[in-house]
Amino acid sequence: MNIEEYFARISYKKSHKDADLQTLTVIFQHHIQAIPFENLSMHCGETIALDLQSTYDKIVRKKRGGWCLESNHLLFWALQELGYDVCILGGNSYKPAEKAYTAEINHILLKVVIEGNSYIVDAGFGGAYQAWQPLMLVSGKDQPQIPGIFRFTEDNGTWYFEKVKRKHYIPEQCVPFTDAPDLGNIRKIYAFTLEPRCINDFQELNTYLQVSPDNILQKKSICSLQTTKGLYALVGWSFTEVKYNYMEDVDLVQITTLTDEEVEKTLKDKFNIVLENKLVP
Repeated sequence: MNIEEYFARISYKKSHKDADLQTLTVIFQHHIQAIPFENLSMHCGETIALDLQSTYDKIVRKKRGGWCLESNHLLFWALQELGYDVCILGGNSYKPAEKAYTAEINHILLKVVIEGNSYIVDAGFGGAYQAWQPLMLVSGKDQPQIPGIFRFTEDNGTWYFEKVKRKHYIPEQCVPFTDAPDLGNIRKIYAFTLEPRCINDFQELNTYLQVSPDNILQKKSICSLQTTKGLYALVGWSFTEVKYNYMEDVDLVQITTLTDEEVEKTLKDKFNIVLENKLVP
């Protein structure tokens, strides 16, 4: 494994002499704009191995993406290589349908400490809830970014991560709408504690997600990538392009239904992914 090869994969060409916040921010943005959040392997009959060499080969050499366990594990390795004080944390994602956080840890995120300040760095949530910059770990403070306003709240050692939702404008519809107005404009994302983890703590989860029929990753093939203006998302045969803050507090959302042939072409054109095995969306 080679840090220069990783930099080539994410098109990062600047200096990385200083393990500072500015360098971290730029590397992070390159990472999320080059490496899709995707679970296509499990819809191509491929097994996802949770070891660093396999992840590196898949994402860096084969130019694929990965889900949180892979993308954040690779980023963890890269930041360690660059001299950052970084550790792995475990999160419990929020399930809106059940209005509750999962009982078991099902997400991986990173904490980076720079000059005494802690930042949460998470390249593996994907979609509209992907932050574009490291977030300072401080309770109750609004942290506005292009995708929206993010914030953490802390209660008795448990941290909660959430985002303020914006309205969506879909050209086929006449008026902007919020996807779930009855829930208010706050979207809970996940909860976590600051207990350091290692990648082996997630081996069981990695296996479970690939065999359990009742999780969203089994039910849907997902590929999303952050762009300079918003994001692309391919879920099943639906391709969505989002442009953030198209109008004041409104995101532009354009949805297209694709054929099987168009799915393959879209993966190549929009996500730079060429699959080795046949995808069953």
